[in-house]
Amino acid sequence: MLLNALKPRHMPSLYAKESSRASRGNIISADGFHLATTKKLYKAIVNTRYIDPEKKELFIQLFHIYSEVPVKEIRKRLKKRRGVVVLSYNVLPIQAQYLKKLSRELRRFKVFLELKNKRTGYRSIHGLSIIESGESRLYPYGKLMTPIIGYPHKVEEDGYTHILGVKGLEKRFDRELSARQDGSSRGYRDVNSYIILNKDSFTKPKIDGLDIKLTIPIAVQIRVERMLDSMKKKLDATQIMCVIMNSHTGDVLAMASSNRFYPKHILRSDYPSLRSGMIEYSYEPGSVIKPLTFALLLDKHRINPYDMVNGHNGRFKMGRKVITDEHKFDWLSAEDVIVHSSNIGIAQLAQKMSGFEFHEGLLKFGLTEASTPDLVYEKTGSIPSPKRLDNIIYKATASYGYGIRANLMQLMRAYSAFNNHGDIVHPRLVSALIDEFGREESMPYEESVHVISSATAAQMQRILIKTVNEGTGKKTITAGLQVGGKTGTAYLVEKGQYVHKYNTSFIGFANDKTHKYSIGVVVINPKKQHFASQTAVPTFKKAVDILIEEKYLQPEIVQQTSTPHKHLH
Repeated sequence: MLLNALKPRHMPSLYAKESSRASRGNIISADGFHLATTKKLYKAIVNTRYIDPEKKELFIQLFHIYSEVPVKEIRKRLKKRRGVVVLSYNVLPIQAQYLKKLSRELRRFKVFLELKNKRTGYRSIHGLSIIESGESRLYPYGKLMTPIIGYPHKVEEDGYTHILGVKGLEKRFDRELSARQDGSSRGYRDVNSYIILNKDSFTKPKIDGLDIKLTIPIAVQIRVERMLDSMKKKLDATQIMCVIMNSHTGDVLAMASSNRFYPKHILRSDYPSLRSGMIEYSYEPGSVIKPLTFALLLDKHRINPYDMVNGHNGRFKMGRKVITDEHKFDWLSAEDVIVHSSNIGIAQLAQKMSGFEFHEGLLKFGLTEASTPDLVYEKTGSIPSPKRLDNIIYKATASYGYGIRANLMQLMRAYSAFNNHGDIVHPRLVSALIDEFGREESMPYEESVHVISSATAAQMQRILIKTVNEGTGKKTITAGLQVGGKTGTAYLVEKGQYVHKYNTSFIGFANDKTHKYSIGVVVINPKKQHFASQTAVPTFKKAVDILIEEKYLQPEIVQQTSTPHKHLH
């Protein structure tokens, strides 16, 4: 009769359910260090009505030992209200495991009473519950590699804190890093409400987000960042950026900025540093464009390196514009226009191309397209239209890098042609995705683009090496290595006007017998010196030295033939 009077909602459930949240994946350096990882957050909850008054002190002391929450704090929380109380919101994963074990022990020692539910008439026990409340992103190496890694944003969903990527790799690979499937178990329960795992129970495994493995090793990145910090201070610059990339594959070995931030503690003063300056800072590059102009002329057979060009003694009027050179030349060879960075020389040579040919050539070098697929929010810059480039003055100023806007990675990509047989590569930061079983899936390489002939690339490589040995890049000479590159110094634009502030750059390469690296440096607004030869060039040289010290480049040691000493009698 009693059984017939009971309705299903009055019956205690025969089943128990458990769930576990999957975690966001890690960002791992090429040499195996976890640069970004996830910490689970748990909270500890107890219903004060079920604690046996005689064993309350035992509960407080044991919870204190297992959780490290002060006794005074526990007493205060238990006294605050009767019923469900949150004892701690910040239980660490290892503590959560201990507290779950404690929960079972407390039941065994009958610390919790079995009480009758007034509504249903049935008796039950509610003990200590440890519940996943969210996740927190950790950056064990602080400012390292920001803003490339980026930073996250917290999102609350059904009382659980999720992480979403906002910038950098955290944003670009948010879908891959995000947890894929939460775990759950369901089955018959025992007297303590735990699931009896047998053939009738059901378990769905949790599947964490994928880890992303970078091409960048910490060993190189950290040294380049420290070097940039030192150079920023020495030059009193607003920012310095340096990128090292494998010229053949596009794999990035270092992508560093002097301006970084703590992803967990972003201050208002950090706001300018949040962007990845290597792709988000678009500027007029100045003379580093000259080799691109020269390569297009060579490739179209409009010039040869040994043609003679009139330097007009450092001052030349073209139309209404007067073009000047820092160093005065009477006559110089076409290749020496690059070696000694003559604006007058390149302005005259550029006239041998039509505006359409010049525009099309700069497009082929990738100056208006996104350079780096593994990052987001790239500012792709601009080049003048073919019609505008038909104007002799616009053609002249564009030939030496004014009226053009580009970012460092676009320039790195364009210059890779000179060290890669005429092919430009896409910079690559992520080498593989790793699943929960440790299986790696390599990320595919973007196809390289053939922009100039291999013969033209070889000529340009030789001219850029000569620029280092005899011209504006002398301070990068490194015995036993093949080093080439080009300086650039350009006025900054503020409120639409050129001002007496400068960006300086040096883009080039450093090779040994088996390795080829493209290296780019940009120094924004150095106040103590304003020529690239005094700012970007020494920074580039220090980057080459780091590659040697870290064994990524091995200079060829030239054996000196020794003459025997004459013995004095």
